[in-house]
Amino acid sequence: MARALSCARVLVDRIPHRGRSRWASSAVAAGSSVSGYGPEDAVAGYVSMLAGGVRPDAYTFPSLLKAAAAARGAAVGGAVHTHVVKFGMESNAHATSSLIVMYAGRGDGAAARAVLDACPMRGGTPILWNALISGHNRSGWFELSCCSFVDMVRAGAIPTPVTYVSVLSACGKGKDLLLGIQVHKRVLESGVLPNLRVENALVDMYAECGDMDAAWVLFEGMQVRNMVSWTSVISGLVRSGQVDRARELFDHMPERDTIAWTAMIDGYVQAGRFREALETFRHMQFCKVRADEFTMVSVVTACAQLGALETGEWARIYMSRYGIKVDVFTRNALIDMYSKCGSIDRALDVFKETQNKDKFTWTTIILGLAVNGHGKEAIDMFYRMLKALQAPDEVTFIGVLTACTHAGLVDKGREFFLSITETYKIVPTVMHYGCLIDVLGRAGKLTEALDTIDKMPMKPNSTIWGTLLAACRVHNNSEIGELAADRLLKLDPDNSTPYILLSNMYAKSNRWKDVRLIRQSMMDKGIKKEPGCSMIEMNGIIHEFVAADRSHPMSKEIYSKLEKVLTDLRSTGYMPDLTEVFVEVVEEEKEKVLYYHSEKLAIAFALLTSESNMTIRIVKNLRICLDCHNAIRLISKLYEREVIVRDRTRFHHFKHGSCSCKDYW
Repeated sequence: MARALSCARVLVDRIPHRGRSRWASSAVAAGSSVSGYGPEDAVAGYVSMLAGGVRPDAYTFPSLLKAAAAARGAAVGGAVHTHVVKFGMESNAHATSSLIVMYAGRGDGAAARAVLDACPMRGGTPILWNALISGHNRSGWFELSCCSFVDMVRAGAIPTPVTYVSVLSACGKGKDLLLGIQVHKRVLESGVLPNLRVENALVDMYAECGDMDAAWVLFEGMQVRNMVSWTSVISGLVRSGQVDRARELFDHMPERDTIAWTAMIDGYVQAGRFREALETFRHMQFCKVRADEFTMVSVVTACAQLGALETGEWARIYMSRYGIKVDVFTRNALIDMYSKCGSIDRALDVFKETQNKDKFTWTTIILGLAVNGHGKEAIDMFYRMLKALQAPDEVTFIGVLTACTHAGLVDKGREFFLSITETYKIVPTVMHYGCLIDVLGRAGKLTEALDTIDKMPMKPNSTIWGTLLAACRVHNNSEIGELAADRLLKLDPDNSTPYILLSNMYAKSNRWKDVRLIRQSMMDKGIKKEPGCSMIEMNGIIHEFVAADRSHPMSKEIYSKLEKVLTDLRSTGYMPDLTEVFVEVVEEEKEKVLYYHSEKLAIAFALLTSESNMTIRIVKNLRICLDCHNAIRLISKLYEREVIVRDRTRFHHFKHGSCSCKDYW
């Protein structure tokens, strides 16, 4: 392209009577604006044109203004605007619409509107109004787009199909269903239908605004559909939580492109159905459809939630192999994935490789360091973020307070919490209060934690009381624990958590009568304990285990291996900890309940199927129990295996018989 542009300039220089061949110079200016030379080269070409005595015409300025819109500063656009006026082109529709697009596209709505208002034919020229509406859309000012459409109608300009597509897009993105309905009525009255682009815009508007019934009626009534039509409905169904219905429609599509596949994969991710997201991505590869950066962000996010490091690594290789753009969003997703898989070193590598770090990049690595037990490093990273002139937000402080929790930095936690309001003028949310209560609770400052709850400006939710109750279990404070459990049950009477935590607390104090009363209360109310579930990735496949489950194809071998592991553990002096067994059975039966916890089954499976030097990574839906924690710590020493368990609250890195979470219990 650069060579072609150079040749074009040589040709222009050799044309005799260049003043009569303005189109040639216009072509060079246009070429400069799209050739990769950048806006500066386009302007330089224009200056050379003027120096050669060639007068610009209506075809010169649209290309030049497109280049000016790409320029960082406003000076270039202003200078070109001056030349439009100087050469008498301010009444030319092409030049004027280009000016409007330039100003509106960079967010200067007032200047764009001023250009339009100065044009004497604005009332009868839809092209200028279309430029204004589409320009506002490009800069994300959807409300201004809608207002401009209303002004266009009042000015007497007749909307075109392009107008309707732009304003319907603005209504959808801006969630303005009322105006969207009014525009729909105008479309029906205008006679522009059938028009595939307008019909697609209508379907998409209703889908974006959440009115899936209206979107479906329109979709069903379309005589001609394309992939845009199908994808709009699928995306709308996904956003409304109707993932299975979206999948049914997806499977009936006559053809599917990358956007459609990505919408379906992202739908599963948003619904928390991460395994199905990865299965859909594998099907996408089987169908030989190339993914893009948006697809890969969803795939990497699914890997993060599942702890699927192997698949996440493969996704990174896939992006490199096919030249998929790895932008800051993709890198942030990779940092999150590595962090959630317990591979914080690789998360730090991606962080270091990221050139243009935004606040989400910093926040993601701070959170990753915090939950992986590197509290002090997370706080150091926060100070580095401030030095990089990145302003922290609400989520950043959740990461910082989490770091204080796991590092046991109570004073620092109080200091950061106060700075949220005093220094950064952020209104603390209930999540920030939850983090502070966790900091205080883990440190045993239960009375202060309770006082903090009493002083909260908002009503404490079940998470707040659950956090305090969990701390009471750790520090065996039944008085405050019973209060927290009572408040928690009033907010969420069907929640099994307070019963379980109270039972464990009473068991530690040998209050077996109270344990039986709690168990009886649960039985009377029909409340069941959430089953423990552990997931482990092996050769790119996610294997799921439930306590005492025998549905796995290798179940016989797994239980045999587990018995061997337990025999080896007993030979080292291991004794099962029965305090958290929530059943009224004899000791021998209690031991069997503990032995077949889901994480123990997952580890037995890993010992059977993985290389001896491989790290075992497990994701559990509940908090790991004390007995499993002790058993895995011994397994890591006995079998010389690194084991990483991510449970509901944090990571546990087991290596050489020790664990990173020294403050956990």
